[in-house]
Amino acid sequence: MSNFQIVMPKLGESIQEGTITKWFVKEGDTVQEDDLLFEVATDKVDSEIPSPVDGVITKILFAENSLVAVGEVLAIINMGGGNEANAGASSPVSEIKSSEPLESTTTTALGEEKLVDNVRELSNRFYSPLVKTIAKQENISFEELEAISGSGANGRVQKNDILEYIKNKKGGKAVPPVQKTETIVERKTTAPQPVSIGAGDQIIEMDRVRKLIADHMVRSKQVSPHVTSVVEADVTELVLWRNKNKEAFEKKYGEKITFMPVFTEAVAAALAEFPLVNSSVDGDKIILKKDVNIGIAVAKPDGNLIVPVIKNAEQKNLVGLTKELNRLANAARNNKLGIEEIQGGTFTITNFGSFRNLIGTPIINQPQVAILATGSIEKKPAVLETPTGDVIAIRHKMFLSLSYDHRIIDGALGGAFLRKIADNLEQFDINRTV
Repeated sequence: MSNFQIVMPKLGESIQEGTITKWFVKEGDTVQEDDLLFEVATDKVDSEIPSPVDGVITKILFAENSLVAVGEVLAIINMGGGNEANAGASSPVSEIKSSEPLESTTTTALGEEKLVDNVRELSNRFYSPLVKTIAKQENISFEELEAISGSGANGRVQKNDILEYIKNKKGGKAVPPVQKTETIVERKTTAPQPVSIGAGDQIIEMDRVRKLIADHMVRSKQVSPHVTSVVEADVTELVLWRNKNKEAFEKKYGEKITFMPVFTEAVAAALAEFPLVNSSVDGDKIILKKDVNIGIAVAKPDGNLIVPVIKNAEQKNLVGLTKELNRLANAARNNKLGIEEIQGGTFTITNFGSFRNLIGTPIINQPQVAILATGSIEKKPAVLETPTGDVIAIRHKMFLSLSYDHRIIDGALGGAFLRKIADNLEQFDINRTV
């Protein structure tokens, strides 16, 4: 008989563990490919994991509410049939491993995490053991696998997708272009300075999410030399337009419009003009991203942040951006985001203004090379040039601050890019129709 190990998948670049919140199956159950096996919760997203193969559940190794590290074996599926599978259900997992050749989900060449000379190669997608086994047997590279368009839930590559790809490749038909995956260099960290604790001090343990955020921020500072530039933008025309049209916009499209969709539109247009900012660094190589995928930092009810991603933002109009942003923000606040909705970002916006802050110096969301912070919009006296001379008028102004990776973005490029975003906002057409 043939067995498959079901392991805890890696559901994001910084995810190292997940909690099994629900099993949809029990030992002895027969499952088919794509039947739901279990639900897993991480700091970023709750996901339902389907079965990669047909077979019988012979062993479940972790109970519900168990916290399990990525790569740990969760269950065994026997693909050989009823009686043999049931017999194997009572066998210890160590005996199953030693007596049967298992097709593991942790194939080194195609795993979701690979370490070679302190370089970690990360995938933004979940691949079933069956898909990875087929890929290994057919010598399909990791980069090729990443390029295949999946027909499963959330774009997951299924058996038929990879078989069709192999068929087209062998038949000489066009196949998706291969793009090199991102790599992040592992760096050693120094031990933290010990902290003295007084008699009246309170000690609060970081929760799992806060620990992961802390690690991610420290790693970003170690990897990228940060520089921050700041401009002030006059967004009076934009404010007046929104005040005039927000009710009509909601009535027509059923969506409330905030300033964030307009900020996103301005950033997407600027990224199209300055493609180097829409990139990642891989050792001594620069990877220019084809798609403009803008992440928007959203505060969750528990106080932690998550960054859902608007895919192909440059292709969406203001209505499309508003609908997508509202959908993702609501899903984020209710822990309903899918895996694909928090991955693949090429640039990030964080809104300090939502907390009435004027300026912020955000930390880059790796492996991106820049992040924009938008400040609070305030009324200010400003000097305006008119045909009859300078006048002082009340204007709506805000600060925009851009943190960027100085390895590839110099001050001239960073400043020009930030200025372009400000220009896009200042030149907003007050007569724009909804």
